[in-house]
Amino acid sequence: MEHDAVACRAEIVRLHVLIEGLLTGAGGDAVGFALAHAPDFTLVEPGGGTLSRPEVLAMVEGARGVLPGLRIGIEDVRVVASASEFVVASYREVQVRADGGGDVRAATVVFERDASAVHGLRWRHLHETWVERS
Repeated sequence: MEHDAVACRAEIVRLHVLIEGLLTGAGGDAVGFALAHAPDFTLVEPGGGTLSRPEVLAMVEGARGVLPGLRIGIEDVRVVASASEFVVASYREVQVRADGGGDVRAATVVFERDASAVHGLRWRHLHETWVERS
């Protein structure tokens, strides 16, 4: 379980560094972002809508550079469940915009174990919920 906790934290932070770079326009690897997600990846947005992998990739590409100065922090990562084929983890995502406003989301992710993926984990499903919005 300790190995899973280390791998989950590393992968969650890694992907959010990519997202921050893409959204701020400071860099970010769109191909690496896409490869992190399983072909049948789904995202339940904080408002309740569900997006497919192609919709998420298009949304992120369309938002490239729209939030200069954005900072994303990851807190409270913990493994909820693990088995031979998957790991489920929860975490809090703290976004702070350049204007000082920001959002906090509680998230639960289902990772598929995949030896070819970074940290051995590929994003299969993500569910986000608003905690704070400004």
